Amino acid sequence: MIKVVAWPLRYLGSRWSFKSSRETIPDVYSIYQDGSDAGRFAAQIYRGLREGDLGAEPVVELACLMEEADLGCPPVREILERPAAELTSQEVARLGRDLLRATGFDQLWATLETAVKVVEGDVRAAGIDVVLGITFPNWDDSGCARVGCCGGYGSPAIWPSSGRDAGAALVEIADAVQDVVIEHIWGVWPICPEHRLGLHAAFVEGTAVWQCAGAGTHTAAAIGDLGLSSRQRHFCRSK
Repeated sequence: MIKVVAWPLRYLGSRWSFKSSRETIPDVYSIYQDGSDAGRFAAQIYRGLREGDLGAEPVVELACLMEEADLGCPPVREILERPAAELTSQEVARLGRDLLRATGFDQLWATLETAVKVVEGDVRAAGIDVVLGITFPNWDDSGCARVGCCGGYGSPAIWPSSGRDAGAALVEIADAVQDVVIEHIWGVWPICPEHRLGLHAAFVEGTAVWQCAGAGTHTAAAIGDLGLSSRQRHFCRSK
């Protein structure tokens, strides 16, 4: 049996829950390969639902791709059996949500949103008052998401498929957050408390961490733990 893990939208559990489990990935996720048309249409559906102006075209296109990929399901059949012109705006929205759920997009996106909130905790621990988020900006129709700071979105591109693995996603999101925060404060973030050098995100022994190159590469903290004391970090590792 394939096990699917859905990360919560709010970061409520232990920081160490972001160790990568490398769970078996459901085949349904395969439709969201980097740069795929499916990812582009899913992004348009997500953005249309968020803004309340979803049209039928991306919903129909994604349903066609799902049918071609043998991912047929009731909403796909409903979309393909009915003329698009007959679908009301409420039906289009419902079917769009159903497709995102059926393809696992909701789970991928929840992982990315959770990762943003974890890294935001590290930013705030440094005394930097920011609000971070992730979305598909209106100026990019490629299907890439962007992490933004205080309402502006300009980080490196992030594909929704990055949400397949929580630990790897956390490293990628941390890299993106680092870029937007550095631009926001015009300074280095985060900084190693011991060597006063800039840290970088890395994936070490299954855990997303902040590493420092001072006195030989070493781990300063797990991503999400920068606001903890050394004693608290040790306690989290021991649990």
